[in-house]
Parts: sequence; structure tokens; C-alpha cells
Amino acid sequence: MITVDMINVQAIPIGSNLTLYTTTAVILLDGEGNRILAKYYGNKNAYPTPKEQKVFEKGLFDKTRRANGEIILYDNHVVLYRSNIDVFFYVVGSVEENELLLSTILNAFYDAVSSLLRHQVEKRTIADNLDLVVLALDETIDDGIALETDSNVIVSRVTRPRTDTTDIPITEQTFIQAYHTARERVTERLLRGV
Repeated sequence: MITVDMINVQAIPIGSNLTLYTTTAVILLDGEGNRILAKYYGNKNAYPTPKEQKVFEKGLFDKTRRANGEIILYDNHVVLYRSNIDVFFYVVGSVEENELLLSTILNAFYDAVSSLLRHQVEKRTIADNLDLVVLALDETIDDGIALETDSNVIVSRVTRPRTDTTDIPITEQTFIQAYHTARERVTERLLRGV
């Protein structure tokens, strides 16, 4: 059993950034700087209103649209970004955040989206499949916490087929599911003449 006396509190530097909350925002902008998708995380969000978010996104786009890098420091945030045809992917973290971790998150999310969209990562395809992109983002990050960094796992979770309700015991089904299951069984028996 570990007691409080056994823990060496002095081994942890004061002010160290020991948190699971790695990401403050994930943003997808089109080639003109318009928002396709944006999720801001955290209770201490630096941009709580949509107006402040738009100003941040506009400034971020203006700073990165012609740049050839992958990482910038913008408005006291570390921003990793990646562009493809007419879409810019941004992962935003605090100044103290590990850039390699943010890069891993960005690459996992981008690769998952690319796989889900059959390597056609462009504005029109993302707009047509926004549900899959949002699900991939939710499987990658939840409330600023990195959940998964393997793009293959993210893709498999997003594309997992729904379980057939007839395989679920009737006691564990919702009322609507139970109704549909019962209706299917009655229809089946009537068609067989039993």
C-alpha cells in the first residue's frame, strides 16, 4: 500500500504541465479561409464567442496560407497545420504543449479523414461526408484529450457496422427497436403461413 509519505512530491517540478488536455482547437478551413469545421475545447477557452473564433481563424489563415512550414506560434498558441488542395487542417495547443504530440494528433486525424474519403481530401468531399469527418475528429480528440493516434483504429471505429437489432436480446433493446423486431418477426411468420 502506498502512503502519502512515500510519494516524492519534490520529483515533480512546480508549474509543470501535467495534464491530459493537449488540444485547445481543431479547425478545418477552405482555400479562402472560410470555416468548414471547428471545435474549440476547454473551460478556459481563449475564444469563447463565435466572433472571436472567426477573428482567430481569419488571422491564422492569413498567416499560414502562403507559408511552407508545418508549425507556427500564433496568438500565444502552438499551431500545427497541413494543407491539401483547398483545405487547411489546424491543430491548436497551448504554448507549453509538446509539438510532437500535436503533430501526431494532426497526422492521425488527417490520415483517418484521407482514408475515409478515399484519398480525396478536398472541400466538396469533406462537405459531402461531414458526418464521417466529425466522427473521426470525435474518435481522435474528446474535450481536448487525445484519445487515439492510430489512423487505422480511428477509421475502423468510424466505419464499424451497426449491430443488427434482431441479434440483441429483446430485454436490452429500446422500445422502438423492440417494436421493429417484433414487427419483423410477425411479418416473417405471416409470410410463411405459420
